[in-house]
Amino acid sequence: MPPLYIGIDPGASGAIASLDADGRLIAVEDMPTVPVKIGKTERHRVSAALLRDLLGADADAITMIVLEKVGGMTGQSASASFTFGYGCGLVEGVIAALNLPLVLVTPQAWKRSAGIPAAKGAAREAAMRLWPAQAALFARVKDDGRAEAALIARHGWLTVARAKAAA
Repeated sequence: MPPLYIGIDPGASGAIASLDADGRLIAVEDMPTVPVKIGKTERHRVSAALLRDLLGADADAITMIVLEKVGGMTGQSASASFTFGYGCGLVEGVIAALNLPLVLVTPQAWKRSAGIPAAKGAAREAAMRLWPAQAALFARVKDDGRAEAALIARHGWLTVARAKAAA
């Protein structure tokens, strides 16, 4: 199996993307979640078991996992911040349990690498431009997590490619 570069946009509405050694987009998956009943409302939370199965299936081929290094968001409730942080920690814990190589990257760093502004739609536009054959994966507004995961993976791939070129 060829080397894989995995990018992860964490959170229940995030995604996981895989690039091969040539920077080609291999796959994009929405973050695996399970429904959880909170009061009378059903919410979706990141599933550790499903994430383990997804990442574990390709564990031997993974060269690098690049996970977005996130922090609290202004204006978010304490409950929402806790849930998001819990999901991010769960993702990092699954990666550690599988003993996979992990690099954390700030949103500013991967967006600079992609040459895009902070605007949400910019990631989708860049992903559609970089991978036109898979543009349908990024077509909807709610596909921003998919686009971000793909660009995060690309950031990792570019980092390794630049290091090899400099060596």
